[in-house]
Amino acid sequence: MRLRNIIGAQDMIEVNDYVVNEPEQYKGRWNTLFHNENPIHIELGMGKGRFIKELAAANPEINYIGIEKYSSVLIRAVENTSELNLTNLHFLRFDAEYLNNIFGSEEIARIYLNFSDPWPKDRHAKRRLTSRQFLTRYANCLQKDGEVIFKTDNHTLFEFSLEEVKIAKWEVREVTFDLHHSEYLKGNVMTEYEEKFVALGNPIHKMTAYQRK
Repeated sequence: MRLRNIIGAQDMIEVNDYVVNEPEQYKGRWNTLFHNENPIHIELGMGKGRFIKELAAANPEINYIGIEKYSSVLIRAVENTSELNLTNLHFLRFDAEYLNNIFGSEEIARIYLNFSDPWPKDRHAKRRLTSRQFLTRYANCLQKDGEVIFKTDNHTLFEFSLEEVKIAKWEVREVTFDLHHSEYLKGNVMTEYEEKFVALGNPIHKMTAYQRK
């Protein structure tokens, strides 16, 4: 899908109080930004931000960081955020490939991946956010008991992800190929995409991955 360019999006993002413009300066000390020692959860490819804003509002004892690569998408997430008055939420415009440039060892407690780009061509497999290459990046910044929670409607991507987790010597729990007809639905927060796919009758796949002790 081609992204619509929004004129002035970058300028609006740079002056928004919820956006961190130089995230590298917080590597290893993100809790100084939040002024507390609460656990940090991040969402990679957060889109319009509905999911992470709902989580932040419901869980004030957790700090949230939403990461989006494209300014024209991020601007939609920051719109009206000030009205929510959330002190436990910040946004970054950043490429997840360079995640280890901004997060230190064991700094993150949980990573959310929601309906990530499937990159369907084989030569692009390493760009998928559940590839072994990305799992290595996550391992470098996740706490020892940290986890990655992944949801998608793409069956091929989900099968690929299960295999990559195995190759990376991670383990999985709460694996389901149909979340909305499973025992794991309680507490589920839907994204815009998830709501759309569920309305169409598409099954949602979910897994939680974590590193072997």
